[in-house]
Amino acid sequence: MSVVPYKDKDNSKRDQVAEMFDNISPKYDFLNHLLSGGIDIYWRKRAIKLLNKSHPGGVPPKTILDIATGTGDFAIEALALHPEKIIGVDISEGMLAVGRQKIQKLGKQGIIELRTGDSEHLPFADNYFDAVIVSFGVRNFENLLAGLTDMQRVMRRGGTCVVVEFSKPKAFPFKQVYNFYFKYILPTVGKMVSRDSSAYTYLPESVQAFPDGNDFLTIFEQAGFTKTQCIPLTFGICSIYVGHK
Repeated sequence: MSVVPYKDKDNSKRDQVAEMFDNISPKYDFLNHLLSGGIDIYWRKRAIKLLNKSHPGGVPPKTILDIATGTGDFAIEALALHPEKIIGVDISEGMLAVGRQKIQKLGKQGIIELRTGDSEHLPFADNYFDAVIVSFGVRNFENLLAGLTDMQRVMRRGGTCVVVEFSKPKAFPFKQVYNFYFKYILPTVGKMVSRDSSAYTYLPESVQAFPDGNDFLTIFEQAGFTKTQCIPLTFGICSIYVGHK
């Protein structure tokens, strides 16, 4: 059974996730950095360095698609590679509106473009992008395999896909501390600040239900990605997955 934010509603996971992010978009960046202690910034920087290192030929990708871009943090981090174009897609207009303001303040709207888009039905031709990236978004896909397969479709042969996602620590005592924080502290603070009682309860539930580690690599490969690898970060709280086409 699919994990959804609003259990009292019967609409699709996609629609519920879009509604949730619209609701929390004004406070999302603040809460994201607060609840992670700012370490999410390091995770994204590490992922972009891995993308640069993993891309074939030692040449950074010129065209990048950022899936589930949200407020554009990963797309902005990808500017470090000096690409010609970054397109970010997301199902939440509220998140995209915040992201466009950030990009405009940076004066990078000529390089980064944010569009409404669904990961399972990407509005791009086959073999269009040099690289596809996504941070903390695949967990919210309605159909994980379908979303990953469409990501693979729009990426050029020889391209690189980098996925950053929460994972579950397995070592004592960090596993126990992490689970306590995710179950009790994070939902309480998230609810107080965002005023959405479901969003930060959905987060730990969706992480627990997500097929991380080798389970994700299996689905990643089913979607057509090759030479896949998983790099755990920060005691296994987060993992970076890399795949090629």
